[in-house]
This record gives sequence, C-alpha cells and structure tokens, in this order.
Amino acid sequence: MKTYTVQNEKDTRSGFGAGLSELGKSNPDVVAMCADLTGSLKMDAFQKEFPDRFIQTGIAEANMIGMAAGLATAGKIPFTGTFANFSTGRVYDQIRQSVAYSGKNVKICASHAGLTLGEDGATHQILEDIGMMKMLPGMTVINPCDYNQTKAATIAIAAYEGPVYLRFGRPKVPNFTDPDQKFEIGKALMINEGADVSIFCTGHMVWKAIEAGHILAEKGIDAEIINIHTIKPLDETAILDSVSKTRCAVTAEEHQMNGGLGDSVAQVLARKLPAPIEMVAVNDSFGESGTPNQLMAKYGIDTINIVEAAERVMKRK
Repeated sequence: MKTYTVQNEKDTRSGFGAGLSELGKSNPDVVAMCADLTGSLKMDAFQKEFPDRFIQTGIAEANMIGMAAGLATAGKIPFTGTFANFSTGRVYDQIRQSVAYSGKNVKICASHAGLTLGEDGATHQILEDIGMMKMLPGMTVINPCDYNQTKAATIAIAAYEGPVYLRFGRPKVPNFTDPDQKFEIGKALMINEGADVSIFCTGHMVWKAIEAGHILAEKGIDAEIINIHTIKPLDETAILDSVSKTRCAVTAEEHQMNGGLGDSVAQVLARKLPAPIEMVAVNDSFGESGTPNQLMAKYGIDTINIVEAAERVMKRK
C-alpha cells in the first residue's frame, strides 16, 4: 500500500479561497459573489484585493444565482459562494431554470457540505446535493479531497465553459496531494494500485479510504484506491479498467447513498461490467449535531466502514 505524506491539515474551503484569489490576479473576467458568508467561504482576500469585482448579495441566494446568470450572459465568469445547503436546496429552481437550462457559465461554489459541518446540525448538513446537481443536464459536479486539490479545481473550472458545481467542506483534513498539481476535470486519479478490491472514493472520504487501505493491507488484502474527484462527467474508463481486474467495488462518500457517487458507479457496472458493489454512505437519514468524527462514526462513513465493506464485497465475487 502506497504511503502518502500529510503536508499539514487544512480545510478545503481555504483551498477554494486561495484558488479564487489567484484567479483574481490572472483572469479579469472572474467575478465573485457571496450570500453574507464571506469569511466562512474564505473569500475575504478576493474581496479585499478586487472590491470592484466582488458582490455581497446578502442573504438572498436566489437573487445571487439570477445575478450570476446575468453576469455570465455579459461575458463574465461568476463564482457564487455560500453553504452547500443554501447553494442547492434553497435555490434549485433558479439553478435549473436560469443556469443549467441555458448552459450559463456560472460556477456554483458550495462550502460546509456533508456531515462534517458538525455542530450546526441537520438543517445545514446537506447530504443530497451531489444527486440534485448531477441530475441537471450539462452540470459538471466536482468534489475535491484536500486543500491542494480544491485550490487546483477552483482554478481549473474558470477555464471550463459551462455550469459547474464545486463542493468542499468546513473541517481541517489531511492535505496530501501535490501542491503543484494540474486539475483535470473528469479524470480520476489513481491513489493506490491493487488487485483484490476497487475502492472509489470522493471528497473527505479519500483520506479515509487511504487509511482503510493500510488496514486492509495488514490483512493481506490489496486494495486499488481511486479518487473520483469529478462525479460528473464520470471517468467510466477508470472504473471499468479497475473492476475488470478486481471484480468487485466499494464506493465511499460523505453523501446520501441514494443519488451519490455509489449510484453513478453502480450504473456504469450494471450497464457494462456487472460486479458486486458495496456503498459506504449515509443510509436514508438526516444528520444531527456533533463533532465531525462522532458523526462519521455514527452514520457509518468512517475508515472501519470502508474496511468492512471491502471484506463483505470480496466474499460476493
């Protein structure tokens, strides 16, 4: 099992803020918008350095999406920022009608996603957003794993023409990917080559999968771990190449089991390479208040759950 060095622990929302600041310097068409959560989204630096390209919309998320669609029509590249719950659930109609339907070049950037929002509780811990967004025709959905990858993804989506949903989080997590990486939309990343079981993971669960891989290696199980940072478009080739070797799969995500990465991988396998699959995800439940670690353990999306899923699915080959 390949060993990764943790450079530090940093929150992925800060990776977004750093990437946005770099874009401000390099691309004069980039405009940032925030719904009264500038500090939480780490958009302060952009606001301070480029005040003429920053719009504080206030707690008016639907208006923010409509304004972003208008700016895109005028040739700007708007980046909207608020919590994932408000970025999707509160404004789904506006995203569908004003952005996705007409293919507007709007970047919907969503922080504080999933259970690891923690103590703010179920009303803020959206676990349905990936499913909601990936079902919209033409919407690209990206869920990076650490600070470095989130920064790289933020920079990459500015050069991509079309609507994008970029999802990231609140807590500090291990930062282990290359700080100089070039982010390629739709191209999965091999974390560890293996022969016994394929583990497809996304977001904060990538590091959990790496931890699980070391435990499985101690048990004599050679896990292939692949970072699916782009949920849509999905890298079907990477999935099929891996499962053609291992003949079984596990998916791991900080999202509902229904509608997430697991569903996407299962569809590919059902259509092209039938194989047993286990899904590590929240099983048809809202969250609750608690620390991120407490919640991940309680709702079955921790390291040990990936280990157990791998052991179960190998018995079904």
